[in-house]
Amino acid sequence: MALRDERVTLAHGGGGKAMRDLIEEVFTSVFQPDGMEDQARLVSEALQQPGARLAMTTDSFVVDPVEFPGGDIGKIAVCGTVNDLAVGGARPLWLSAAFIIEEGTEIALLRRIVASMKAEAVAAGVRIVTGDTKVVGRGSADKVFVTTAGVGVIPPGRDLMAGHVRPGDVAIVNGVLGDHGAAIMAARGDMALSAEIPSDCQGLGHLMEAVLAACPNVRAARDATRGGVASALNEIAEAAGCGIEIEETALPLRTEVKGMCEILGLDPLYLANEGTLVLFVPEAEAEAALAAMRSVKAGQGATIIGKATGGQAGRVTMRTLFGGARIVDMLVGEQLPRIC
Repeated sequence: MALRDERVTLAHGGGGKAMRDLIEEVFTSVFQPDGMEDQARLVSEALQQPGARLAMTTDSFVVDPVEFPGGDIGKIAVCGTVNDLAVGGARPLWLSAAFIIEEGTEIALLRRIVASMKAEAVAAGVRIVTGDTKVVGRGSADKVFVTTAGVGVIPPGRDLMAGHVRPGDVAIVNGVLGDHGAAIMAARGDMALSAEIPSDCQGLGHLMEAVLAACPNVRAARDATRGGVASALNEIAEAAGCGIEIEETALPLRTEVKGMCEILGLDPLYLANEGTLVLFVPEAEAEAALAAMRSVKAGQGATIIGKATGGQAGRVTMRTLFGGARIVDMLVGEQLPRIC
């Protein structure tokens, strides 16, 4: 083992032997890319199908703290990128990963993050095929930032878009809302919160494949990350030019999350999720969609929360516990910074 340092130094970003040792022992020994060229060469039989299309996404991750109950920055980086592809109907295949590492970061922490990324990539059926590392001075970053890009293939016949949602379509979520945002708040320890809530961070590729196999007319799906399910619904309503109505009594929330929101004056509809999506299907396929989602671990809590309506275009409303209605707007500003 050539890498004997316990912490990252500026030499590990200098392009010499120290950098090579860091890359080989921490990153490529785990990710095992094909060769060490300056680019990945991608081959898949899925690309040979007539009508198949490539899908690509990219995201950066700066979560604080970098490790928290239910995940870490590496797990979020893989799951978040896989999910952005999957909700568009793509089968995720390849990821890239670039790391901005602060001088002084523990090598052991990097190893844990990389191991977490590898485990999630295997679970999702994707490969991390290329990447990069940069080291910056103390105070120029916060331990480690990760940027990922993902490439997948959309099989022929799939065309999921928010604009396809029509009045009467049913809105379904795959599980409880707000767990990730609540987990990060609790993990930071600056609000004297005693609850240890695990993040919902998980890949949704297998869930989407199960739903698409059972329901050929899935309209659209969005993962409810920053801005929560409220922002996802508003984006869909605006793109579709229809209204959306949800039922407060149908919203799946942990008691701990609901209690935390009541104490802090937060709305759980705006709390971030990292393994929760909202899906729209025709009403006739709703039960089939629920059954398909519940057949997969990531969808065992699937439930209908509302429907698209012919109401005011772009407006989301919620039928409250007391039978009234209130508008659910997009999140304004930042409810909680550095969550993903």
